[in-house]
Amino acid sequence: MTSSAAPATAAIPLSSAARWRAFWVCVAVAAITIMDLTKVNVALPSIGEVLDAGSTELQLIVSGFVLTFGLALVPAGRLGDQRSRRVLFVIGLSLYTLTSILCATAPNATVLLVARLLQGVAAGIQMPQVLGMAQELFQGKERGRAFGLFGATIGVATAFGPTLGGLLIAIGGPTDGWRLIFWMNVPLCLIAIALVLWLLPATRTRSSRRIQLDPVGLLLFGASVVAFMWPFLFTTGAPTDNPARWWLLVVFALFASAFLAWERRYAARGGSPLVPLPLFRVASYRNGTILQAAYFAAAPALFLTTTLFLQTGLGLEPVYAGMVSIGFALSSAIASWVGGNLVGRYGRPVVVWGLVGILACVGGLVLTAVYADPAWTPYVMAGVMVIGGFGGGLVIAPNQTLTLAEIPVKQGGVAGSVGQLGQRIGTAVGTAVALSLFYATIYRETGANDDLVVYHDAYAFGMLSVALFLGIAFIVSILDLRERRKGQSEDAEAAGLRGDVAPSQ
Repeated sequence: MTSSAAPATAAIPLSSAARWRAFWVCVAVAAITIMDLTKVNVALPSIGEVLDAGSTELQLIVSGFVLTFGLALVPAGRLGDQRSRRVLFVIGLSLYTLTSILCATAPNATVLLVARLLQGVAAGIQMPQVLGMAQELFQGKERGRAFGLFGATIGVATAFGPTLGGLLIAIGGPTDGWRLIFWMNVPLCLIAIALVLWLLPATRTRSSRRIQLDPVGLLLFGASVVAFMWPFLFTTGAPTDNPARWWLLVVFALFASAFLAWERRYAARGGSPLVPLPLFRVASYRNGTILQAAYFAAAPALFLTTTLFLQTGLGLEPVYAGMVSIGFALSSAIASWVGGNLVGRYGRPVVVWGLVGILACVGGLVLTAVYADPAWTPYVMAGVMVIGGFGGGLVIAPNQTLTLAEIPVKQGGVAGSVGQLGQRIGTAVGTAVALSLFYATIYRETGANDDLVVYHDAYAFGMLSVALFLGIAFIVSILDLRERRKGQSEDAEAAGLRGDVAPSQ
């Protein structure tokens, strides 16, 4: 199938060993960053008690990180494409170290919230460089293996975060255990900075050309992201939620329309737009980006809702509630490696079957919560999570490979950052919807039903939203598969008319 974008090629002439050493440094940075999206969740009850934080403050400690993370992604990706990714790694990791110290020593909820907002900016600076560097380090089958490892890292970090957070709380105690979650980042980031300076190659030479960041586009883009995410970030499921917040979606539509119009005009005048809109003419990139946004609307919400059910519904300690997802992390790591190697041969069907697996996991978790003996529920859920992890591993890494396969190396940073932005927006929306359904059910049914029945219903409604987002991802994957097969058929027919040998399937 033809594409408007030229195939990506490797741009850094290094030995194979040097490339893989550099890549492992990038993987480590991704793990540090992504783990903070989930390990803080299990600490929220402790933080609320110690710092006397209300539900809105606790919501913002998690969702504010996601918001600033998303805002920084695209401009940081553009900077990485134009200048040194290594320098941006160092800047991001340095800021991450300082903000982690500020989080760990926060005397009150306000300081912790400000630190988390700044920490999200740091995460948004360094994460686009991971995929951008991978694009430049590898090509062909090596790139598939690299994205397989990257997908394994994302899967393990996302699933293992609650376990690690619960363990640190158990070690540090209910008062100061949550602070260890942030202290842990400090030595890890310092080691990562040293490895970045030692092992990462220079990806840009010095240039007299000024950096092009499209300031008007940046302002419109930021306003669009904030207007879209804000109502979801303030959705808690409580009766006190202000419905007027949903009017911000109208503001989002206005800013988004202005952003698209400006970007087209700016590009027509010869400028370098913040987001190259022609990227979305590449079907593989467009479909893959939508798919991963839908998947990440489901996966973090699955972990958070399950952890809440186990802690608040069944009374499990945080460390044990977090351990339920260990099987997901391990099987996801294995499946990501397998999927990264299979995607080059089988393509989109690998992702389709992965989504079937995680949808089966969602159904199994709900059935377990409702019908299993409460004493056995955590163990059965842990087993079901293994199936979900294998399915998730076949989604993340193969989809990442397919999404960026036709994107030129010089646009790898911004293309990857737009995809990451989709993931962060998906996480914010999916988590808000699941938590809203979970808590709204509790508010509605408390006093009318037995407590365990209330939490059964709350969990089932929360997981319904997870299943719906996974269903969207599944539909997109099927449509993309049909589009790819249609393109292959047309190419084969054209080759036959020319008398060429038809390409292999």
